[in-house]
Amino acid sequence: MLDSFFRRKEDEARFAQAGRLPPGQALTQKFPVLHYGPVPSFNPATWSFRVWGEVEEEVRWSWDEFQKLPRARLVMDIHCVTRWSKFDTLWEGVSVRDLVDQGYIKLKPTAKYVMQHAEYGFTVNLPLEVVLQDNFLLATHLNGEPITPDHGYPLRGVVGYIPGRDDLKTPYFWKGAKWLRGLEFMAQDRPGFWEQAGYHNEADVWKEERFG
Repeated sequence: MLDSFFRRKEDEARFAQAGRLPPGQALTQKFPVLHYGPVPSFNPATWSFRVWGEVEEEVRWSWDEFQKLPRARLVMDIHCVTRWSKFDTLWEGVSVRDLVDQGYIKLKPTAKYVMQHAEYGFTVNLPLEVVLQDNFLLATHLNGEPITPDHGYPLRGVVGYIPGRDDLKTPYFWKGAKWLRGLEFMAQDRPGFWEQAGYHNEADVWKEERFG
């Protein structure tokens, strides 16, 4: 047990020295489960994903159709507002930027913000520029396996830090919604669930923007 503690501290110091540990964060080898409400059930026969708002036309994909969209893989560090950080996590899913670039989603010029809509009416807001970055993904898999139900199966938004990509904004991990069911593109920003409860709207991990 002590060996594990000292190894974790050594790894934490190494990531800090490399500039990958944001202020106020600590390394974890686990993946803590944090969410509001129960874990929803998933029925692939009735599940759908909707895109609407400031788009040329509304889109809705079934689970089978969503699985056929262009796939992307992404390795990044994730940082929770509750002060844990997990490094070099491998995610697989669908890039919103790819969907826009390849014409699956046609944005209106008025689209500036995105609301992630999840089960039970849960919402998370982000600027469009962040959703179109390389470090935002609609994820179905983690480290080669489907995401577990308590971490958002079958689909969750994921946002984190790509090592060496300091040009990208990195929000805290809550800015990706579990059990995601749709994206609403918006002309004006609106606060999501946790933002309405007092969490910071921008949530930059390097600036410790935890609360508004």
